[in-house]
Amino acid sequence: MEFTAAQLSQFDGTDPSKPIYVAIKGRVFDVTSGKSFYGPGGSYPMFAGKDASRALAKMSKNDEDVIPSLDGLSDKEIGVLADWEKKFEAKYPVTGRVVS
Repeated sequence: MEFTAAQLSQFDGTDPSKPIYVAIKGRVFDVTSGKSFYGPGGSYPMFAGKDASRALAKMSKNDEDVIPSLDGLSDKEIGVLADWEKKFEAKYPVTGRVVS
């Protein structure tokens, strides 16, 4: 499936009848099984329904970092993002891509 950013934002955990999606580098993961982390009241609900690439790379929960842009990240941060991507690949199914 292809998602625009607006469509992806509908899968942010606020509607219990819908799955929860988080994107990394444009790939959309179904993280519903991790709703205790990504759903309302979890540790990372700010990532739900968004491409959280920059925030994961920077290990940040700041809203301004919950964006897809990788501009200006250090090699270390790019490595951190790659580690997160591997963790997501091992744990959650890919359900689509974000398109602009």
